[in-house]
Amino acid sequence: MPLPQEQFDRVADALPLGRDPASVRRRLEAVEGVLERMFVIPGLNRPIGLDSILGLVPVLGDVITASMGAWLVWEARNLGMSKFTLARMAGNIGMDTLLGAVPLVGDLFDFAFRSNSRNLRIVKRYLDKHHPSTLILEGEVVERL
Repeated sequence: MPLPQEQFDRVADALPLGRDPASVRRRLEAVEGVLERMFVIPGLNRPIGLDSILGLVPVLGDVITASMGAWLVWEARNLGMSKFTLARMAGNIGMDTLLGAVPLVGDLFDFAFRSNSRNLRIVKRYLDKHHPSTLILEGEVVERL
């Protein structure tokens, strides 16, 4: 099992800085991994990330994770996604934030409802349709001719 610093370094090295759709896709996938699937709970074999961990901190944790989720919506806006789709993504974050703010029940909800994974799926669907050159299969970029 990799050490947390090694895991962090691997994620940081994978973050591309470009504005092209392929760079945005890789960056969003890396951030979603940190927010939703960074650690695995022993015994349950269920991945959790910063969203669930910071959600344990009342109010402030939910505000921080909501702002991190809002960044995914910002990147989607920069890709040119429709206002309806952006509103849907914002609704996912809003529901996660509002219900996540409820003590105890909200923490269980954060564990089950993964707004960032849902939003990443929406962005991937858009990229697959409008920017097919960003498709990735088994770690390699696939181009369509």
